[in-house]
Amino acid sequence: MNRIDAVHPAMPRRDLPPFRPGDTVRVHVSITEGDKQRIQVFEGVVIRRRGRGASATFTVRKISYGVGVERIFLAEAPSVTKVEIRARGHVRRARLYYLRDLRGKKARLRSKLRDLSGLMGEEGTGTAAEADASEVVPAEPEGEEAQAGSTASEA
Repeated sequence: MNRIDAVHPAMPRRDLPPFRPGDTVRVHVSITEGDKQRIQVFEGVVIRRRGRGASATFTVRKISYGVGVERIFLAEAPSVTKVEIRARGHVRRARLYYLRDLRGKKARLRSKLRDLSGLMGEEGTGTAAEADASEVVPAEPEGEEAQAGSTASEA
């Protein structure tokens, strides 16, 4: 057993969604300035996750006014109030350091088609039942082909 494990119990945070490298996330961070406290949002692509337990970190990268900005967050830190998943990216590696060298459209990641309704919360599009109810059934075509088909079946 490590000394760190003895000091920090293995009670992971349950309020963070299961995000991975390649996901675009919005991290809500509590900032104290003097006696005032506010929430600052940092939105970008997760380029790495590291560690487990109390010392777990994740790195988020964004482009701000043409300059790449990376910020490392402690996953268990109380200053990280909320993490929202905005999009899922399809990547094939755990460390996305190659994004540092890419610019413009080349720096975009392909989106991964997965169901995000459970992770999005109230902002989601709704349930599958609502999607089925709103599906529009096309009407039969009106024309010679439709009339010819109906007369052939009657005969």
